[in-house]
Amino acid sequence: MRVYELAKKLGCPSKQMALELRELGIEVKSYMSSITAEAAQEVLDLYAKKPAAPPPLLKEISITDPITIGELAPKLELSPANLIKNLLDQGKTYTINQHLSGELAKEIAEGYGFKVKEVIPLEEVEMSLVEEAEAAEDLKPRPPIVTIMGHVDHGKTKLLDAIRTTDVVAGEAGGITQHIGAYKVRVNQGEVTFLDTPGHEAFTAMRARGAQVTDIVVLVVAADDGVMPQTREAIDHAKAAGVPIVVAINKIDLPAANKDRVKQQLSELDLLPEEWGGKTIFAEISAKHKLGIENLLEMLLLEAEMLELKANPDKKANGVVIEARLDKGRGAVATLLVQDGSMKVSDPIVLGQYWGRVRAMLNDKGQKVAVASPSTPVEVLGLSGVPQAGDAFFVVDSEREAKQISSKRQSIHREKAAKVAHRLSLDDLYRKIQEEGIKELDIIIKTDVQGSCEALKESLEKIGSGQVKVKVKVIHQGVGAIKESDVMLASASNAIIIGFHVRPANPDVKELAEKEGVDMRMYRVIYDVTSDIKLALEGLLEPEIREVIIGLVEVRQLFKVSKIGAIAGSYVKEGKITRGAEARLIRDGVVIYEGKIASLRRFKEDVAEVATGFECGITLVDFQDIKESDIIEVFTTEVIPKKL
Repeated sequence: MRVYELAKKLGCPSKQMALELRELGIEVKSYMSSITAEAAQEVLDLYAKKPAAPPPLLKEISITDPITIGELAPKLELSPANLIKNLLDQGKTYTINQHLSGELAKEIAEGYGFKVKEVIPLEEVEMSLVEEAEAAEDLKPRPPIVTIMGHVDHGKTKLLDAIRTTDVVAGEAGGITQHIGAYKVRVNQGEVTFLDTPGHEAFTAMRARGAQVTDIVVLVVAADDGVMPQTREAIDHAKAAGVPIVVAINKIDLPAANKDRVKQQLSELDLLPEEWGGKTIFAEISAKHKLGIENLLEMLLLEAEMLELKANPDKKANGVVIEARLDKGRGAVATLLVQDGSMKVSDPIVLGQYWGRVRAMLNDKGQKVAVASPSTPVEVLGLSGVPQAGDAFFVVDSEREAKQISSKRQSIHREKAAKVAHRLSLDDLYRKIQEEGIKELDIIIKTDVQGSCEALKESLEKIGSGQVKVKVKVIHQGVGAIKESDVMLASASNAIIIGFHVRPANPDVKELAEKEGVDMRMYRVIYDVTSDIKLALEGLLEPEIREVIIGLVEVRQLFKVSKIGAIAGSYVKEGKITRGAEARLIRDGVVIYEGKIASLRRFKEDVAEVATGFECGITLVDFQDIKESDIIEVFTTEVIPKKL
């Protein structure tokens, strides 16, 4: 028997057991040493006669997540070599610079008789290097950071152009000479910082990376067009992020403009105008004729005043990367948005996995800047690599410190590169409710028709599970195929996507969902959806019947044969097609038919299967309504046991 096994039986720390055995004259080197059955029995008898002793006082330690063997060993009062040797005795091979997860490090520490007080994420440790104590008097008002969203052709770009020319400074300087994805506008009443992103996809992609950069969203709605699908999407994305919305009703100069209809439509989406007793600020504008722009900017400053946006400009800067690129002449260049503190030229900084010393800072007009205060966007040169949009950055004390943090982050990134982010899935929902206390399940619904959307939303929001009180919340609903923007919203909000009679718009969407670890489920019966969610909340989810797509075919030509009917002249884009396999026909992302492949031919010959890159003729069982550009998905099903 090994020492740690005996310790486990007697409910005492392994380290303490090894010491007691030595006191009894039994020679052991560590808690992994073996002892004879007689010696073990002697100790068991001794413990049986012993009066119950108070539990030993365990030493408390804190560890970071992740942590290297070299960092963990001193906390356990061991040399790294001894720790590595002891772990090797247990059959675990580690090196001195290898990173351990917080959970694994905690398990090892407890085996040595230490109590782990807390596991601190590495980011928090790094941020504590730059965080400084702040007194209320040090905080000063900062300009609001605003993102403009809305439907295509509703005037987002025109509004941005109109705002640029309203900038008093830009007017004096002869306009903006360089655009860097974010800019600050000065009006007589104050300053506003705008993020020029391509709509809600970029906004949500940054949020998925942990960057909450926007204070206010301006929702642009055309007065002649009203609320459109992308308008709804933008509202849902802004609400999911918990960001206040200011509505700009554009194109009020057009004869077909109907401002009241727009207000009515938006009030149905919980954006009730102030004049109707609601809380949403509405501004009427014409971006083309530059009408109402100053009023909109005033409204934004008013909303910012209500939010009481403040920051301390006198400490080391931190913020977020808006965009980054590799420039042939200047190397790695990044647009940074300072959220707190002030950044100066020559400051050493850490951005994601990379580091740098600020060689130069340029504002949105291409002018050199010496200091960037809170809510200021600047283009920065002097970086060791190209960070990702959404990466946090912070200023540190020295170049050496910046290099160390960067090196550690790159090492961790390499180890995690192959791992998929574990987001919420129905399979492990019950376990996460118990362990993490989840109180709200966020869901995204995509259906083939609007009626199904409403019915499904109503059914899901009624669900409450007996003992486990979890509210089901539909954060976005829409008609049509599942798109990349849906997956990014699910990733950012830790939501589950429910597809009803629809499929992913293209293979890229499926790949993105797998990469982001987003649970995407397809259904054809409303009862199955509600039943699955209920059972998942109660921890009773049945084994999942998972589809495996084995082939993807595009219909390129149609042939009509009197005795056979419609033959689809097709091209196999992915995988392989087999005769008699289960198949579904998809048109514009919506499932039209589900059944089997009746026949499969190549050059008038019947064949058993056709591989990628070849053409073939396909007929479907009891289905003739095939059209060019339809997609046929061939699949099999497999049973995945329930995970708890």
